[in-house]
Amino acid sequence: MDATIKSIRPNKSADKQPETRPAELDPAEFLAVAVRADQLRPARAEAEQAVKTLLAYIGENTEREGLLDTPRRVVEAFDELYQGYHQCPAEVLDRTFGETAGYDDFVLVRDIEFTSQCEHHMMPFYGKAHIAYTPVERVVGLSKLARLTDIFARRLQTQEHLTAQIAAAIDEILKPRGVAVLIEAEHTCMSVRGVAKHGASTFTSRFTGMFRDNPAEQARFLSLVRGLQR
Repeated sequence: MDATIKSIRPNKSADKQPETRPAELDPAEFLAVAVRADQLRPARAEAEQAVKTLLAYIGENTEREGLLDTPRRVVEAFDELYQGYHQCPAEVLDRTFGETAGYDDFVLVRDIEFTSQCEHHMMPFYGKAHIAYTPVERVVGLSKLARLTDIFARRLQTQEHLTAQIAAAIDEILKPRGVAVLIEAEHTCMSVRGVAKHGASTFTSRFTGMFRDNPAEQARFLSLVRGLQR
């Protein structure tokens, strides 16, 4: 998130605080396929056995009829839920279009629904992403922003990291004048366990370029996202 935490106690030792900027992500860490071809991974049979072990841990009889095929189903579900590890974010944004007729305002795709998995409890969090960028001569297909969101979401995540990765990928590949990302989500690790506060929403944002440096553009982005919601 683009946020600076300030103490409520005055700091008499420093007359002026240095300007802060969000930490930049290393593109090498998130723009390529996450699983290397030479990476050692457990066999499917080992993964299924791990599921069986967890079932036994919670006190289940792993030999009863209803659970005999559960390890296979869980591993297949993992293949689907975490397919983002095998997909390349950079390739999603590599095709652009120049037929913009001199368009010089930002492009906004709102209400991109997603589901991801919290890396702390491996429980789902889900919601909507709102993404805007101001192109320089060329634009990317609108569906590609949704596709990019899905790739990052289908990995173990925190909402803060997901927000930062989406913004950084667009910034790095498209080189726009600015990027704005706002994500709102509900976390089941908070709504169905722990404090069990169903319906609580978490908002995170990331701004680069003109959106970071121009409060009016930030406000216009937020107004379009919030003001048009039904």
